[in-house]
Amino acid sequence: MKISRGLTAYARQPSPVLTIGNFDGQHVGHRALLQMVVHRAEEIGGTPMVLTFDPHPIMVLAPQVALQFLTSKEEKLARFEEAEIAEVIMLEFTPALAALSPDQFVWDILVAGIGVKELFVGEHFRFGKGRAGRITDLTRFGAAFGFTVHPVAPVPVDGAVVSSTSIRKLIQAGDVREAARGLGRGYTLSGTVVHGAQRGQSMGWPTANLRLPAGRLIPPDGVYATKTVWRGAAYDSVSYIGTRPTFGAGERLLEVSLLDTEVDLYGQEIAVTFIERVRGDEVFQSADELAIRIRSDVERAREALRTWTMPLQGVGGRLA
Repeated sequence: MKISRGLTAYARQPSPVLTIGNFDGQHVGHRALLQMVVHRAEEIGGTPMVLTFDPHPIMVLAPQVALQFLTSKEEKLARFEEAEIAEVIMLEFTPALAALSPDQFVWDILVAGIGVKELFVGEHFRFGKGRAGRITDLTRFGAAFGFTVHPVAPVPVDGAVVSSTSIRKLIQAGDVREAARGLGRGYTLSGTVVHGAQRGQSMGWPTANLRLPAGRLIPPDGVYATKTVWRGAAYDSVSYIGTRPTFGAGERLLEVSLLDTEVDLYGQEIAVTFIERVRGDEVFQSADELAIRIRSDVERAREALRTWTMPLQGVGGRLA
């Protein structure tokens, strides 16, 4: 897959079949859209392509909004490649780009810049200054400039429309299992294991500690049944997000304890997929009381893990 950072880096491709969006989360609706693009490109001998923006438009248009992302840039690109997209154009989102009128956006970016042949976008797609452009405008521009527009309906799961916003709300509420249904896989955080206080080791539950990645949506504090991928292999695990208030609040970390496996993960890259929330964070009277509760947490986590059948993500965003 080729990545062109800006239109100046883009070399014209034959019959571009394009979709446009931010694709945060790469949920089931996004993947259905990408599959349409790839399938249509195969039919006409064209090039399946994605136009996306960096930074996210909200960071320019509403910088006061602290948007938390479902995927990193690396994860998003890895999923485009897995979907068999041939080229991704990452366009810098600037105030000047935001100021383009709908017809300027279509001509400057889609026609003169990319040479689009066919365009797949959600039926509620908005574009141009003030998001004034509608799908009817896009269809009219397509007829005038020689490209075909395919409006795509949202994808429902159990009757509810899947969106990045709805998935964020589920994760913020701790409902990571329901969020996984919309994502089509478990929600995952990854990083390098760092040293901790070694309290888990003394209680019989050694942990691998990750600093929480900046800019990513973090599930609420508490204990979770998780799957941990390391070097391409998946391990059952139980994980904790929080500041360890029983011992005096410290740095908020993700602490991962592998079940039935003992390996030294310090300095290693791991990916942790959240399967189900076991409980919220609590303060215990002693380390012994916490140790007893951990044994109960592990049993509940094992029950949740036994029913998990969805794909997992490895380090770097690729599905394991």
